[in-house]
Order: sequence, then structure tokens, then C-alpha cells
Amino acid sequence: MTGIVKKNFDAADETRPFEDGKGRLDLVSGRSGAVGRAVFEPGWQWSKHVGPIAGTASCQASHMGYIVSGRMKVVMDDGETKEYGAGDYMEVEPGHDAWVLGDEACVALDWTGFADYAKPSG
Repeated sequence: MTGIVKKNFDAADETRPFEDGKGRLDLVSGRSGAVGRAVFEPGWQWSKHVGPIAGTASCQASHMGYIVSGRMKVVMDDGETKEYGAGDYMEVEPGHDAWVLGDEACVALDWTGFADYAKPSG
């Protein structure tokens, strides 16, 4: 096995579309696991565009990532909220909803929570 790996999200190992054409998740797999780039289109909301795919009332993934562009609001099941924008590092525990703020797509990279994200349950 080589000591150097190069992959490109534009030629992802797997792409998972969100409901209603509101974005997609591009995954690349490395030796340490999957890394995802999500493109959340304006109007995207987890409960409307990923929740039906996941089959849960709120997102049950734990996220550790970076917002490349756009803005997103995250609301935990207990009501705690946080807004993220370009350049922000984020950590979000399971049990939340989220949506895009404004009319620009939100692009996020995630090292921990996207391996099973937007993957049909069952």
C-alpha cells in the first residue's frame, strides 16, 4: 500500500443525493475512514431533505467538520442553537435539525458524521 493517498471530491467514491434536489453528499474513503463534502442548497433542511431518508425524527450523526461556504443554523433537540458560516469549525452531537440560511449553498466537510449520512435505513 502506498504512503500517499490523493482523492478528489469531484470524482467521489460515492454520491448520495438529498430529497427534492436540495443537495448531495460526496464521500471519499481513506485508510482512516470516510470524509464527506456536503452541498446543502438554499432551502435545504435536514428534517425535510435527509430525515425521510434516515427514518429518524432528528439527525443522529455526530459531526466534526468545517464550513467551506454559506451559512447553516443547527438546533439541538433540547433547543440549543448555533449558526455556522464560512471558515467555522463545528462539532455537533447527535439529536439535531439544521437548515441553510440565506440564498447561498452551504458547503461543509465532515470527518466523523457522513459515513452513514443520507444513507437509506434498512
